[in-house]
Amino acid sequence: MKYILLLSFLIIGTQALHAQETPVMRALKAELNRTMTDLQSQKNPPYFLSYSVTETQTVRISASFGRIELDEAPKNRILDIDLRVGDYNVDNTHIMRGSRFEFGGAGRGVELPFSDDEQTLRSVIWANTDRQFKKAVERYGKVLTNKAVKVKEEDSSADFSFERPAHYSEPGATFVVDTSVWRERLKRLSAIFSSQQDIYQGKVYFQADILTKYFVSSEGTELQTSEPNVRVFAQAVTKSDDGMTLPLYRSYFAFTPERLPTEKEMEQDIRNMIAIGIKLRSAPLAETVSCPAILSGEASGVFFHEIFGHRVEGHRQKDPNSSQTFKSFVGKKILPDFIDVVFDPTLKTLAGKDIVGYFKYDDEGVLGQKVVAVKDGIFQNFLMSRSPIENFSSSNGHGRKQAGYKAVSRQSNLLVEAKKQVPFDSLKTMLRAECKKQNKEYGLYFVEISGGFTFTNRTIPNAFNVQPLVVYKIYADGRPDELVRGVDLIGTPLTTFNNIIAAANDLGIFNGVCGAESGGVPVSASSPSLLVSTIEVQKKQKSQAKPPLLPSPIGSTGR
Repeated sequence: MKYILLLSFLIIGTQALHAQETPVMRALKAELNRTMTDLQSQKNPPYFLSYSVTETQTVRISASFGRIELDEAPKNRILDIDLRVGDYNVDNTHIMRGSRFEFGGAGRGVELPFSDDEQTLRSVIWANTDRQFKKAVERYGKVLTNKAVKVKEEDSSADFSFERPAHYSEPGATFVVDTSVWRERLKRLSAIFSSQQDIYQGKVYFQADILTKYFVSSEGTELQTSEPNVRVFAQAVTKSDDGMTLPLYRSYFAFTPERLPTEKEMEQDIRNMIAIGIKLRSAPLAETVSCPAILSGEASGVFFHEIFGHRVEGHRQKDPNSSQTFKSFVGKKILPDFIDVVFDPTLKTLAGKDIVGYFKYDDEGVLGQKVVAVKDGIFQNFLMSRSPIENFSSSNGHGRKQAGYKAVSRQSNLLVEAKKQVPFDSLKTMLRAECKKQNKEYGLYFVEISGGFTFTNRTIPNAFNVQPLVVYKIYADGRPDELVRGVDLIGTPLTTFNNIIAAANDLGIFNGVCGAESGGVPVSASSPSLLVSTIEVQKKQKSQAKPPLLPSPIGSTGR
């Protein structure tokens, strides 16, 4: 069985390509024009209105220990409405100080029928626009009252930036997913986990998505784009005798199935993952320690995403509850002078690998732009949506959201670039030398990281927690490296940045989905391996439950 998904997958030049206008686009434009014209007689008419529709067609298949668990092909359409009353300087979205949960906000999308009947589509758009208008007028009154009774704001910049209207559309093409082929492939790959009874979960998951996005605004922007992507995700979970759960993952991303690694390559990765998982079961627990460390390229990318990327998302500099870590550091040194940090949504590939943070236009209708955040160690720029902050009045194309959420500034493709590099073996030699200098028995080498989280509010300590999966001790006296388990990487941003000593001449790339107040958005992070003079780790929380008392019924002979 084959699922055929409609999408656009073309190499687009600087000139816009024009697709035939769809019923969805016609319905959006008709209701936008009618609303902006007919509501002008109201006391507080809308000064801005945009409609965003995300149409998702998906194929999902999952297999566990050689058996199919999930096989589906859902599709949906989500309508998001951004309706503003007041003006660009102060409108109904203004932050109300003293109110909790006012910044970002929960989902507010509306399901739009998967229909080509314009009247049906318009009726849903009309009803929800009416609801949004009434909410906007009510909140605008509260905003004006809040401004009148509170002290002067720290950041008096406008609530919304005016951006040049954009026109762009992509023609459709076909994207074929042969589910019969993928079903058998996932069964074969997931069956490999059956070779070890100590692997308690062994899954391989496939997902292909086509996100067709429509965007129209009262400023004149009209966009229709398609975002294809394919993912394969393998997971193995085991447990040590002391109760610690030990997960391992391998993930693959590409814009089309043929750009994914081969089945043979995935098979080898899964066998390596199983081997490491079995070793981790008997690996010694790491201690809480402060010592020199190497972060692999992939680990460094995740590290920068958590401790730096979230803190340079522009809207956080306006939020009075945010720590605003880098607000006063524009033009100042925050990293070694051989380090640059760039965010570039215009890149589709890096070192021959597809990277998921690519997009043509952001979710506010602004062209995605390369942003140099750090140059020669000096902090230069924030990631900006259409919410201005002091000294940064315009968007740089990083207003992003998951369907159903409000767009805020978010990361895209993060690139840590080092102008001075050494071979990786030299980095390990430097690590041992640093350990001897500090009279430390060993340093740590973080090979794989699953993700992490960071705190950016003022009400709690401004720290991060990055969650390693595979960590080795590197002994100063040259003893063999030792696999350890059970640590989280912790610290505070500015202190950690000051500890970066050197970079290797390799490159690691992490593709994933980042969750924040505007939902989950696809991002990538890339970096060379980095040597830091001091890193802190703490013991990981663990389960107190013992491993299973009986062996798994899934033995080396399979089911």
